[in-house]
Amino acid sequence: MPPKKNARVSKTSAKSGKIDDIERTSAAGRKRKAAAPVEKTGEGSQSAGSAIFTCWLMKSEPESRFENGIDVKFGIEDLKALPDQTGCWDGVRNYQARNFMRQMKEGQQAFFYHSNCKEPGIAGIMRIVKEAYVDHTQFDKKDVHYDASSKPDNPKWSMVDVQFQRMMKRFLPLSELKKYHLQHGANGGPLKDMALFTRARLSVQPLTAEEFDFILSLEDKEPL
Repeated sequence: MPPKKNARVSKTSAKSGKIDDIERTSAAGRKRKAAAPVEKTGEGSQSAGSAIFTCWLMKSEPESRFENGIDVKFGIEDLKALPDQTGCWDGVRNYQARNFMRQMKEGQQAFFYHSNCKEPGIAGIMRIVKEAYVDHTQFDKKDVHYDASSKPDNPKWSMVDVQFQRMMKRFLPLSELKKYHLQHGANGGPLKDMALFTRARLSVQPLTAEEFDFILSLEDKEPL
């Protein structure tokens, strides 16, 4: 799911622990991130209805895991290592996640979330540098994300290009975010409806500006 533009990095992300939708990113060197296989919703389904989002959270696996002989590992350090620190976020095979990517606009920010690993959580920030376009891996029979039901004249899947912006001042673990989610659910607060907990299986998730800003503020605070 990372960028492929300047480097052909393939990442398949079991985004958020093997329960996320399948995503990968192709970029230099054939590294991949695999997003966990997951529930599929109807092709035209929009999990967010007509809601407009400007911030995002995108999951990828930072630890080695082999799928059909290919290491789907793709952490934020792998994105940083690509030419121009830019790559394509390909391999998404969940309709809701795809629809969210199709809403993304150039210049918007996304948290890079490490999933399916010893300590999942937010590692850094990326920027969308190319809006949704056809994900070529759906037509590549050698690619883990090949989809025989998708046709060149009517492609099902899209991808975006992302660029590394910076690491978080401190890693924000899922365990800490969950504590805030529970607190806010009981007493009110920005993270009470955060998709990371209400739609956990999605590897590409929307964030409200309020959610994004609150999470960003945590990097300057002591761990909860």
